[in-house]
Amino acid sequence: MERDIDRVLISAEEIARTVDRLGAEITRDYAGREPYLVGILRGAVVFLSDLVRRIPLPLTMDFMAISSYGASRRSSGIVKIIQDLSANINGRDVIIVEDIVDTGLTVNYLKELLEVRGPRSLATCTLLNKLSRRKVPVKVEYIGIEVPDEFVVGYGLDYGERYRNLKEICVLKEAVYTDE
Repeated sequence: MERDIDRVLISAEEIARTVDRLGAEITRDYAGREPYLVGILRGAVVFLSDLVRRIPLPLTMDFMAISSYGASRRSSGIVKIIQDLSANINGRDVIIVEDIVDTGLTVNYLKELLEVRGPRSLATCTLLNKLSRRKVPVKVEYIGIEVPDEFVVGYGLDYGERYRNLKEICVLKEAVYTDE
């Protein structure tokens, strides 16, 4: 895998500091409440597993599996639910947990979908924010790190289901994905 990596963009240490900060912010904002964290599969699993260990509150985790990319590196713009929530969120404090928000299409769709289910509150937490690629305005309440418009992998983020296990967030060499 190393030969496919152009460079490390975010070190494991910076990721850990960022997750610590986000956990502290969520803990402060949800004190006295029981947040219901919804990890978006598969990319957010690594981030979510670290994040929940930094939130010393009673909480619940659930998962949704969606797709807007297929096997491509570009979003199709069409969001498809592959796995829905396992519980009712009516009256719950829901936090959508994403690995990266770029176009905003997926998060916007998820917020609209979940809002009609009657949560007490609905927020989004993302490790990475790629504002330069935003196609629709979307409010993201908890943002870890702003990243440039480069193809990143590692710490849960993938290309073709590979590279998720890298401990850093890295820029993928263009030659790896330009044969599409």
